[in-house]
Amino acid sequence: MPRSKEIQEEMRTKVTEIYQTGKGYKAISKALGLQRTTVRAITHKWRKHGTVVNLPRSGRPPKITPRAQRQLIREVTKDPRATSKELQATFTSIKVSVHDSTIRKRLGKNGLHGRVPRRKPLLSKKNIKARLNFAKKHLDDCQDFWENILWTDETKVELFGRCVSRYIWRKSNTAFHKKNIIPTVKYGGGSVMVWGCFAASGPGRLAVIDGSMNSTVYQKVLKENVRPSVHQLKLKPSWVLQQDNDPKHTSKSTSEWLKKSKMKTLEWPSQSPDLNPIEMLWHDLKKAVHARKPSNKAELQQFCKDEWAKIPPERCKRLVASYRKRLIAVIAAKGGPTSY
Repeated sequence: MPRSKEIQEEMRTKVTEIYQTGKGYKAISKALGLQRTTVRAITHKWRKHGTVVNLPRSGRPPKITPRAQRQLIREVTKDPRATSKELQATFTSIKVSVHDSTIRKRLGKNGLHGRVPRRKPLLSKKNIKARLNFAKKHLDDCQDFWENILWTDETKVELFGRCVSRYIWRKSNTAFHKKNIIPTVKYGGGSVMVWGCFAASGPGRLAVIDGSMNSTVYQKVLKENVRPSVHQLKLKPSWVLQQDNDPKHTSKSTSEWLKKSKMKTLEWPSQSPDLNPIEMLWHDLKKAVHARKPSNKAELQQFCKDEWAKIPPERCKRLVASYRKRLIAVIAAKGGPTSY
């Protein structure tokens, strides 16, 4: 019949008292009617801890051993996109059965947390070199140069926004490491394509594109919107047009049209939306439009025009005023992806 906790503690105390009188394990065992191994365990604990009271225990041993933990960290370092279920299967192959939530907790204790990977354009070595050269070339340009640029771009505004997301395992401050981003190409029912422009003095015109855009349509958009925006924003005669290297922007017919129209363009590195501050305005626009919950394409188009016109000139001024920081970020990343 099991003894109560108090009786057990009293018996352990008696063992230590008799042990201190010089009696051996055999004598104590016979005197108290205990197994010799029990006497030895009690006296050993007393000598080591100075008490026979039950000490706090560490609890159930972890199923993920230090060795298995090292393997787990190697796996997610090698492939940050591995899911907890896939990692669980890896443990099964080495005969370690753990729940996927246990894996997530263990990774969290090691500073690795599930995060949505940032989407950044896929950069080739040529792109990286061009970006780095651009940043170094313009790093010391005066602020007046940037304030006299008409920044332009196109974007697609979706009717219901983008809902698809995915997680990766990464440590803090590693969001823009190559293995932690998802490479994208430009332009992913219902959406509208818009062209817009802005300068340090405020937003310019916004044009909604009907159908697909080719070189002819693009030239028509420039003809109808660029110079009116330049006059509206009061840019100096030495103003420069910024555009990316989309094929319709750099086609032979567009290049000839720009030359004929006497529009000077800024030499631009490919795959570099982070160098174009208009991307921040696109983010503002889409957020404002989706907040109004358009129910059809007609409303979507109208909301885009309304919200673009509401962009504060101060917002545009701040974006251009901090442009040098973008160049510094590109140089720091050696031409790679930045946080912009």
